[in-house]
Amino acid sequence: MENIWRWMLITAIAPVAWGSTYVVTSTWLPADSPLWGAVWRALPAGLLLLLIVRVLPRGAWWWRSLVLGVLNIGAFFVLIYVAAQLLPSSIASMIMAMAPVAMMLVAWGVIREKPQLFSLVGAGLGFAGVVALLATGSGGVNIGGVLASLAAMLMSSVGFIFTKRWSGSAPLLPMTAWQLTMGAVAIIPVALIVEGAPQPVTASEVGAFAYLSLVATLAAYVGWNLGLRKLPAGAVGLIGLLNPVTGVLLGVALAGETLTALQLGGIGLVFAGILIGQAPVRAAVVAGLRRARRPLSRRRRVDGGADVVDQPRIPRRDETPRLKDAA
Repeated sequence: MENIWRWMLITAIAPVAWGSTYVVTSTWLPADSPLWGAVWRALPAGLLLLLIVRVLPRGAWWWRSLVLGVLNIGAFFVLIYVAAQLLPSSIASMIMAMAPVAMMLVAWGVIREKPQLFSLVGAGLGFAGVVALLATGSGGVNIGGVLASLAAMLMSSVGFIFTKRWSGSAPLLPMTAWQLTMGAVAIIPVALIVEGAPQPVTASEVGAFAYLSLVATLAAYVGWNLGLRKLPAGAVGLIGLLNPVTGVLLGVALAGETLTALQLGGIGLVFAGILIGQAPVRAAVVAGLRRARRPLSRRRRVDGGADVVDQPRIPRRDETPRLKDAA
């Protein structure tokens, strides 16, 4: 049980860090260079991780890294950057809160991981919390920003499930490094064509990009990918609901946004959804522990090394002991 809570806490690093990107981007970064902004966020993280692991992709992992890099990093970062410039941080992060449902549906179709009842209930409560938060979100709603957030949410949901599907064939850190690097490299040609050469970066922008790259990207994606390996996709998606909560709370603390009673209730529903949605994971762990502690009688080893319970033999009624013939 302790391991499950540990994986949940590690996974939670990602949505908390991602929830902070909206405020950081809209406050300290320029609004006219979203493509180069995505490059400066992903490329330093990917190259640093590559220097640490010193492993390059092999075989199918070249194209897999490109696919995952585009879905999870390249196109995703550009869309998030655009959404952060067009929407208030609370609204942008709330739209991303619909990702748990999308992940459950994609996981059902791709890896045959059927959503559990408690996961669906948790997702429903989380969605209700999102509605409450969106209903009173401050600031205007830009249709372009909403579409960018929705596209980013759907892309990342598909990418995360394929990350889970392919994760068994590559170590965690190299796989994360390949995605980050490939995703950043895929953006560079488009950035050169659309935005031209990168503009000089100010001191405050360097600090903002350093936070986004090291914390909200490198550390966040390592923790998230680890969670995808250790937990069901539905459980990971529900932990992602911490993203909008973080965005709203930081919006209140740093950007002067208002928080109403209805939004407070929405935050409560989000937390309730997260906790209820983890019930299937905890139940599975408890059941496994009970099976492991079940008392066994004598064991014997069989070919292949497996333990088999050796039950006492009960003689048949018509069976009588045989006596040796007397000499």
